[in-house]
Amino acid sequence: MSQLKITQVRGLAGAKHNQKASMRSLGLRKIRQSVVRPDDPNVRGMIRTVHHLVTVEEVE
Repeated sequence: MSQLKITQVRGLAGAKHNQKASMRSLGLRKIRQSVVRPDDPNVRGMIRTVHHLVTVEEVE
């Protein structure tokens, strides 16, 4: 199964509640912090919610 490296590139000031919750669920709290998560529909949905705040790369 492929993995996704998700990096926070923008802050959460002024973000909506659901966007903050998605970032917390992904495990991101600080700018330039990265996490590796499995590529599944749940994670893709959270990424879609905060696509303007993160960058996503595929890792093997």
